[in-house]
Amino acid sequence: MKSDQSSSLQNMTNNMISIEELLAEFEFLNDWEERCDFLIDLGFELPPMTDSDKTEKNRVHGCQSMVWLTTGLQKVGEREELQIIADSDALIVKGLIAVLLAIYNHKTPEEVMQIDVKQYFSQLQLDKYLSSQRKNGLFGMVERVQQEAISLADQN
Repeated sequence: MKSDQSSSLQNMTNNMISIEELLAEFEFLNDWEERCDFLIDLGFELPPMTDSDKTEKNRVHGCQSMVWLTTGLQKVGEREELQIIADSDALIVKGLIAVLLAIYNHKTPEEVMQIDVKQYFSQLQLDKYLSSQRKNGLFGMVERVQQEAISLADQN
C-alpha cells in the first residue's frame, strides 16, 4: 500500500466497529431481520476499494457474489498489523466483510492465525441464519485472510 493511501485507510478502518461492539449490538437486536439490516448498514461503512484492485487476482473464489480482498501490513508502534480492504457487489456480503474486519483488522498475522473465527460466527448466529452458499463464501473469505496472514508472516 502507498503511504498516503495507507494513512487514510488506517483512519477509516480505525472507525470500523470492533468485534466486542458487534457482539454487544447483536445481543441488543431482537431478531435476524434487524441484525441483517444492521450488517447491511455496516457494509456501507467499509473503507473504499479502488476499481483497480477489483481484479481476478484479488477475487475470493467460492463466494456466490463477487468479492475482492487485499491485505497488507501497517506499522503501528512496534507492531505490524494486518490491514484488510475488501468489497463485494452484494449488500449482505459487504456486511459480512465488516464482520471479518471487526475480527481480523489490526491484528498481527500471528494473532490472526490464533483466532477461533467459528466461535465468533456462532455467537453472532451467522452459522444459524446464513444460507449454506453464504456460509461457504464467508469461510472462503476467512481462508483467504488466513492464507494472506501466513504469507505476510513468512515475509517478515
